[in-house]
Amino acid sequence: MEKEKSNSGQILDLAVLRRLIKFTKPYIERFYFLIFLTIMLGLLAPLRPYLIQLTLDDHVAVGNFQGLVRMTLLLVGLLVLQAIVQYSHTYLSGWLGQYIIRDIRIQLYRHLLSLRLKFFDRTPIGRLVTRTVSDIETLADVFSQGLAAMIGDLLQLVFILGIMFYTDWRLALISLSTLPILLISTYIFKEKIKFAFNEVRSAVANLNSYVQEHITGMSIVQIFGNEQREYEKFKAINETHKKANLKSVLYYSIYFPVAEIISAAGIGLLVWFGAKGVIHQEETGLTLGVLIAFIMYIQMFFRPIRLIADRFNTLQLGIVSSSRILDLLDSKENISDEGTLAPAKINGDIVFDKVWFAYNEKDYVLKDISFELRQGETLALVGATGAGKSSIINLLNRFYEINRGTISIDGTDINDFSLDYLRTNIGVVLQDVFLFSDTIATNISLGNEDITKEQMLAAAELVGARKFIERLPGGFDYNVMERGATLSVGQRQLISFVRAMVYNPKIIVLDEATSSVDTETEEMIQQATEKMMHGRTAVVIAHRLSTIQNADKIIVLDKGEIKEVGTHDELLSKEGFYAQLHQMQYKAVV
Repeated sequence: MEKEKSNSGQILDLAVLRRLIKFTKPYIERFYFLIFLTIMLGLLAPLRPYLIQLTLDDHVAVGNFQGLVRMTLLLVGLLVLQAIVQYSHTYLSGWLGQYIIRDIRIQLYRHLLSLRLKFFDRTPIGRLVTRTVSDIETLADVFSQGLAAMIGDLLQLVFILGIMFYTDWRLALISLSTLPILLISTYIFKEKIKFAFNEVRSAVANLNSYVQEHITGMSIVQIFGNEQREYEKFKAINETHKKANLKSVLYYSIYFPVAEIISAAGIGLLVWFGAKGVIHQEETGLTLGVLIAFIMYIQMFFRPIRLIADRFNTLQLGIVSSSRILDLLDSKENISDEGTLAPAKINGDIVFDKVWFAYNEKDYVLKDISFELRQGETLALVGATGAGKSSIINLLNRFYEINRGTISIDGTDINDFSLDYLRTNIGVVLQDVFLFSDTIATNISLGNEDITKEQMLAAAELVGARKFIERLPGGFDYNVMERGATLSVGQRQLISFVRAMVYNPKIIVLDEATSSVDTETEEMIQQATEKMMHGRTAVVIAHRLSTIQNADKIIVLDKGEIKEVGTHDELLSKEGFYAQLHQMQYKAVV
């Protein structure tokens, strides 16, 4: 399994931040209001110690009770205002974060839907799940706990510093004497925790990929008795995840006690020198109110610095997650859908003209493939595994893009058709039928509200699936569970036939469509297939040569090249590749 790459990045990647800010555009008024609230919080917090200083020195010290009452009411009003602003700031930042990640998740999923299958061939599903769920949830913290909160903390520090130096520069310098030590320890902690969190994110992605892949393939694990080995592999991956998290826990457990000691030392120095100044007030001019205010200032000053490291970590996690999400959004592997043609009718004439194709841009699996198929004809593709049969139908549906040559339908390059129109007119039945955990009706229509119940009934009747569907509890509303686990292989295959026929396509593609069903079901499908192909162009892939003897044209493929073309009888008379395959299957049956 491919390991998730770690990306340490910069703690303030301005390019990523600029792109994240663009997502606030639909909510720009609220975003500006959040900035205003952030500035308000930075201003309001330092006012409280200053008002307490004035209360003690100007009213308590001289016994002015009325003045004390006025200042008390002013302090209460300040606290109420600060609580309202804090509530509004917290709620609005969380609201903004949730709406933005909703938009990003929708955009990301829409982007995933537009990517070529080649992208999914090489990308673990668990990693994409991590991007779409976990990484985007982490991104929400950038707005709710990271960026806005950190800006508020920085503004508060600036305002506190200004008031401290304005009030008494000597006490300000003494109070900040331990600040360099705290800044150095904070920087070291930030760097250490940054890499620790990167390891955590990588471990989470690898864990998700492994669990998703092996739960999906649990039947294979159990068939080959590989439970213990898979268990040991999982323990190893989980151990890596645990160690990555413990490393971050270690850094936290060291940093916060150290930061607490440093800030306590700063307060101790302040109290020592300040107390002496109050005692010799006539010489220093230092009052008790100023000393108490400074003690509150220094507590308010050191607290954001201690938290700012944690804010950095939140922001770093968000930046790393954002970078990965944006990388995925920037992937240029979208299916080109620049075609606009959507004619009222497709006849079904198919032409492959000197088509070359490689999955990895260099190892060609199709080499100079050329053939013509007229409306209503049936083409059978024959060859050993890996000969290129499935690649041909993948290209016809534009699941992949060809490297050279052209593919046309009714004389029009398939790239000129609207992608949705092209695929609607090509009904595909694959060997490996995938059903979603939903009703049979939804699996047939795939949520397309334009497909009526009458159309589903007609398609089911055509392929002979209506009787077995109506015998199920709930009929078309029967839930097939994940991957159709409650249905037999044959029943799943029949539903895939209905799904293909409900759109009344002009071209039918059958990829090993009857290879996994029993003889009785195969006979029923063969009868339905004849009805399906009537008046339609058909491309059939089959290992059972007996199922394609009536095809209008048979192409024998070997290592991506066309070796023989003809009807069943013509190819047998040539005594070449097809005759050998036929003889081998005949011997196997005998």
